[in-house]
Amino acid sequence: MSAIELRSAALQATERSLTGWGRTRASRARVFQVQSQQDVLEVLGSGAGRSGGLIARGAGRSYGDAAQNAGGDVLDMTGLRRILSIDRERRLVSAEAGATIADLLTALAGQGLMLPVVPGTCQVTLAGAIAGDIHGKNHHRDGGIARHVTSLTLCTPAGERLELSPESDADLFYATLGGMGLTGVVVQATVRAEPLPSCVLDDADRTDGLEQTLELMTADDPHRYSVAWLDLLAGGSKMGRAIVSRSDPASHRPDRAAGRALRRRRGEGGAMHLREPLFDVPRRFPGTLLHRSGVRAFNALRWRSAPRRQRGHEVELAPYFFPLDVLGQWNRLYGRGGLIQYQFVVPVGQETALMDSFELIRRRRLPVYLAVFKRLGPAFGGPLSFPIAGWTLAADLPAATPGLEAALDELDELIAGCGGRVYLSKDVRLRPDVLRVMYPDLERFEDQRARVDPEGILRSDLARRLGLCGATR
Repeated sequence: MSAIELRSAALQATERSLTGWGRTRASRARVFQVQSQQDVLEVLGSGAGRSGGLIARGAGRSYGDAAQNAGGDVLDMTGLRRILSIDRERRLVSAEAGATIADLLTALAGQGLMLPVVPGTCQVTLAGAIAGDIHGKNHHRDGGIARHVTSLTLCTPAGERLELSPESDADLFYATLGGMGLTGVVVQATVRAEPLPSCVLDDADRTDGLEQTLELMTADDPHRYSVAWLDLLAGGSKMGRAIVSRSDPASHRPDRAAGRALRRRRGEGGAMHLREPLFDVPRRFPGTLLHRSGVRAFNALRWRSAPRRQRGHEVELAPYFFPLDVLGQWNRLYGRGGLIQYQFVVPVGQETALMDSFELIRRRRLPVYLAVFKRLGPAFGGPLSFPIAGWTLAADLPAATPGLEAALDELDELIAGCGGRVYLSKDVRLRPDVLRVMYPDLERFEDQRARVDPEGILRSDLARRLGLCGATR
């Protein structure tokens, strides 16, 4: 029996097999189900992690192996999900690490507020969002979550509880934003909020190729939100054809459609109605249904069925921001082999490399069913934060696709060669030598990691695989 079990029976660890949302590369670890910040400090002070390392885990929505720790210890933070305070006047919300985006939005909606940045699912935890510096459809205008975190509380392996902000230990604060949980355990944070709109007004266009898609999503686009679905299986001049959505909150757009929406919904106090999934995808869903030929036909049908041009279409907030939450356990669509979501960004001015990457995907015959394309604004946050000014693509791929590893290695080289990078929150197979090319400020991160965790206690499968901050013991 371990020291932590002797002190608190409620903190006894359970050995579990863990994966990321992609359901690949499972590993076993001892999992501690903590219920309070004091529990976190008790585990950290108990000697847990001294042999196999330790990492915090939220809702398990990171696609790769960032919240796993083979042979070591894992802190399950989902028991810490209290909303601590909402300051309506200053537009601030404070919450514990395990509170989900859904928890935060539900609490904020009662005050006529919402978060300024949300990912494609509302099931991500607050600390997970911070660890991955999540971004949404408005990064080109508002940045990622790192830009809106005003303070956080971090517990270190030495048992310290540190209060961090841009004014207090800025280096460690920013290293934690996007730091993949490797600078300490975030136990609570305060984030800015903004007024809750009634709905989103969407302008949709169907494009015939990449050049037209990029023109609609250029830097002078006045819309707050911008995202495109790409058909990556179309060849020739149709390469990069898309359904482009550019939108604004109804309350932010001074046109007739906005006025009608506001009048119609006045008195509702906003419209963030989070609903349960329509149904859960069965456990044994046959992933073989996602054959390349079927995906190609589906993509063509989806592109043709979209309107050529549509303006001011009212969309409710939840389905607009969280399309992935319509189906429960949608990751099972890819079968028992799981999925890899490969997300990369190439800098502005490297559009030729972008086209080359699309052509490589098509040439390698990768069955890309879901490809989401967005524009990112300037870099902000820590050395491991993903976004840089440029174009980002997130592509879902069946992990069992023949030749997938070799194709993604080739894509890595292409992306790194043009100054781009892959998103570590989605990664499950990047090589450490390529990581250091993609993230040139890695040494700054390693300095902060060594300062708060000189023994290398904070470790994950991702950290071990990539050799992050000496996490190879």
